[in-house]
Amino acid sequence: MSRPAAKPALAATTKEPDVRIYLIATNIHTGVVLPFDWLLESGYRPPKNFGHPKYVTMSWGDRTAYLQERWLNPWQVFDAFVIGTPSVMEIIPFDWDVVDVCHHQRIYQRLVPRDRGPYAAAFLNHCARMDAAGDPVIIGPSSWGKGQLIDCRYKYYFPRICNIWTCQVLQACGVDLVPFRALAANWLIFQAESKRNGFEKIWNGE
Repeated sequence: MSRPAAKPALAATTKEPDVRIYLIATNIHTGVVLPFDWLLESGYRPPKNFGHPKYVTMSWGDRTAYLQERWLNPWQVFDAFVIGTPSVMEIIPFDWDVVDVCHHQRIYQRLVPRDRGPYAAAFLNHCARMDAAGDPVIIGPSSWGKGQLIDCRYKYYFPRICNIWTCQVLQACGVDLVPFRALAANWLIFQAESKRNGFEKIWNGE
């Protein structure tokens, strides 16, 4: 596939009964791209002074892996998978087409009912540790873009790894998935592309 020239995403003028969501994936890691307006109207509580982008990418993982600039050492990997470590939820805003922004990853899309929004928003709100004012606690900048790392209230450990969080937010959106069959990125994608779920690949990654 050849990547089209970058262009701003067009804003919707009416509220359709369905919204388009995206599953993005590398060989080992997954995340989602969700329309920000949909989350806001559904009750999502974003970080303070976050702005009003067209989309947000959401992903989860071990806090140290997101904060440090080098790969985890063997002891850190052991701690993350066996002992359990603090986790983060990464949120990154953008206004361009999803393929233009996430072009290094495989991208899959699907329509979901708009009325699943409150379930998705509730899941995201429950993931975040909130401060006294009810805003998500921020622990640092995102790994790319102009986003933020939100302190997550749950530990990262096996089998509760990044792809399970992705699976759970997709379930909240109404996608029929089995979490223990989503431990690996490709396992999650296999379920997403199944006939019952109907995700369509729109980009192979670069």
